[in-house]
Amino acid sequence: MFPPITLEILVLALGFILLLAESFSSSSSKRSLAKIAIFCLGWVFAFSFFTDAAPALPEPGSFWNFYSADPVSMVFKRIALLTTMGVLLMALEYEPVLAANIPSARQGAGTGEFFVLPLFTCAGLMLLASAVDLVMAFAALELVTISFYVMVAYMRRSHASLEAGVKYLILGALSTGFFVYGITWIFGLTGETHFAKIAVKLASLHGSDPAILFALALVLVGLGFKVAAVPFQGWVPDVYQGAPTPVTAFLSVGSKSAGFLLLLRVLEPFLGVASIAPKVLLVLTILAGATLVFGNLAALPQNNFKRLLAYSSIGHAGYLLMAVACVGAAPSAFGSVGSTVGFYLFAYLLMTLLSFLVLTVVSKHSKGEEIQHFNGLSKRSPWLAFGLLVSMSSLAGVPLTAGFYGKFLVFAQAVNAHHWGLLTLGTITVGAGFYFYLRVVAAMYWNEPTESSPIELTTLTKITVGALVAGILFFGVNPKPVLSALQQQTAPTTVSIH
Repeated sequence: MFPPITLEILVLALGFILLLAESFSSSSSKRSLAKIAIFCLGWVFAFSFFTDAAPALPEPGSFWNFYSADPVSMVFKRIALLTTMGVLLMALEYEPVLAANIPSARQGAGTGEFFVLPLFTCAGLMLLASAVDLVMAFAALELVTISFYVMVAYMRRSHASLEAGVKYLILGALSTGFFVYGITWIFGLTGETHFAKIAVKLASLHGSDPAILFALALVLVGLGFKVAAVPFQGWVPDVYQGAPTPVTAFLSVGSKSAGFLLLLRVLEPFLGVASIAPKVLLVLTILAGATLVFGNLAALPQNNFKRLLAYSSIGHAGYLLMAVACVGAAPSAFGSVGSTVGFYLFAYLLMTLLSFLVLTVVSKHSKGEEIQHFNGLSKRSPWLAFGLLVSMSSLAGVPLTAGFYGKFLVFAQAVNAHHWGLLTLGTITVGAGFYFYLRVVAAMYWNEPTESSPIELTTLTKITVGALVAGILFFGVNPKPVLSALQQQTAPTTVSIH
């Protein structure tokens, strides 16, 4: 058994080693970097099952005061590792498009950093999942965000990518400012930055409710940007459409996963204050309802598949916020809010990575990302069409898929908390989701192909599509392995949501 921080150290060391290897490599092709990274991350993922828990009673001033290795955070670390492996695989498929949009003297030169930067993003996401201190959370969040700043604007010959990079940079810096200002207010009120100590100090404050609410509001603005909650979602459609497709997948899954875990950790101290807990839950309920309606209804008229997935991402953030709004209620018969959010994000990882992988391959062969480019895909590549069929079905919430069980858990939490308004909105928006997701399925199986050339797949892509399809179907029927990992008993220092 090894300390859990070993995982982050291994990922960071791998990133630095590959970055040095890329700098001194004379080869113009950098594909080997991505393959090495995928192989090594697979070993780190396996290694994660042999790590020990953080000390139950850390010494004063110890690093463990900033770091938690409870079962929930370990699941989120594994989500970050799997997401990064999937993104690197997509980057291999996307390399011809990437190389064509990077000014360089040699074909393939300039793509090396694109294969290495996701490793630093992964390390930041893993640290963010374990952060139980606001300072640690901010440092990890900045590691993630700065990496994304570079990757979003990586295609320097693409005006869309540069525009996306500028928008993400400006709005990201603005949200960071709100988050830091919120941390400042919290520290000013409590004199602490550790979540558990903040909870104790907030519970003892009297007559400071407006100041507490203002501090939480500032933090929620910063985190609302990360999870794409309304009204902080304005950057999502343009950034998702303009960024390289693998980066869009990373933004959709990785950033959202860590953001929601951090949101749960931040909320717990404030919900311990009886006088403000109802106000906080009311704000979360309004955010969830607005995000549900905007994300799903705005996706209805979209004809660009990448933009459709962007609005879909906002809609799924609404379902997750719907679960978070139930955090003050007693645990339902199906588990806690934390386990519900964890399983939903795991399911979202599988179906979103599969959707973006198919999009990457199809757009490379069809030179476009419109839904019409998926016309007749079942004839050009039956395996890709079947993979996208399973993915779209899971995103819509068809029974016997992981996406259905994730939505079922969210609705169970809402029923348990008597959020009938959110349940009504959730039911309506699920119906809207069936329409825009199944539009893509209809194009693949009912429309004639616009191009007759078949799509050839690499062995690695075929295996990955098969693994993601199997995961969606297996965990839709048997979700127990993931839920058991999320519901294990935790150490006394662990921050858990009940």
